Amino acid sequence: MAPLRSRIGTESLRTRVAGEVFSRVAGTRGPARRERILRAEGERWFGEDRPIRRVHGDTAMFVGGLRALLLQSLHPLAMAGVADHSDYRQDPWGRLQRTSYFLAVTTFGSAQDAEKAVAAVQAVHRRVHGTAPDGRPYSAADPHLLRWVHVAEIDSFLTAHQRYGAAPLSPAECDDYVLDASLVASRLGVPDPPRTRAELAHQLAGFRDELEGTPEARAAARYLLLRAPLPAVARVPYGALVGAAVGLMPRWTRWPLRLPYLPVTEATWGRLAGRGVVSTIRWATAARGTTAGESAGGAAGEAEPAA
Repeated sequence: MAPLRSRIGTESLRTRVAGEVFSRVAGTRGPARRERILRAEGERWFGEDRPIRRVHGDTAMFVGGLRALLLQSLHPLAMAGVADHSDYRQDPWGRLQRTSYFLAVTTFGSAQDAEKAVAAVQAVHRRVHGTAPDGRPYSAADPHLLRWVHVAEIDSFLTAHQRYGAAPLSPAECDDYVLDASLVASRLGVPDPPRTRAELAHQLAGFRDELEGTPEARAAARYLLLRAPLPAVARVPYGALVGAAVGLMPRWTRWPLRLPYLPVTEATWGRLAGRGVVSTIRWATAARGTTAGESAGGAAGEAEPAA
């Protein structure tokens, strides 16, 4: 009986963790939205065999999303928009939930619903503008900033999937994933988005001279990594996700954001912990019947890159 009780207790804890994760990423309307996305009639932008469904439907997206937010914060104009227009300290999960819905509906929903979601995001972008601390004007609708948000995000999703995903993509599938993502980017207003992994790397490298660790970026990183409001049961798994995300950040980003660089620890304990928590969330969300596009797809920032 003892082993049975132990197994039941472990499964109960996993389910509880999944519930905490789901409620924060998808929100109280998450289950209803999930049903509406899946049951909506009409054609989809992406068929069931497309790589974007595999990537956005895997719990490795939790790691990729955290990495994307850290990487995106290195552009001073994008970060200024977040600092000026986002209420991430007062309502950190609200933005996550809106982004979760955007990624879920554009990846898995009907084409009609996807178009509506894009239009809604573009309306938000038009309202987000101002002046950065260095005196430069910014706008969330700026095609150049949209490109930065997109390439940082897709690079992060793909990197996390290749490290922690249940079924990593082949080289050809990696190109196909970037191609799939370019469709959504084009609809949002990104000019000539990358369509292969090589183009993605080239465009990402092209932003290096524009990036820096501003005080706002470092403050956002500290909040995201150390101060996110979470119940006690979620703190340890969240810490493992954070460690996995930081471990995937390029080395050149560490000092600007004051992130630790511990190559031996990251390659051993950090990687094992990351795999463990991603696998646990994958098991638990599957047990709840949750689509990963709704539960895992929310940890990124393309829907509201500066809001």
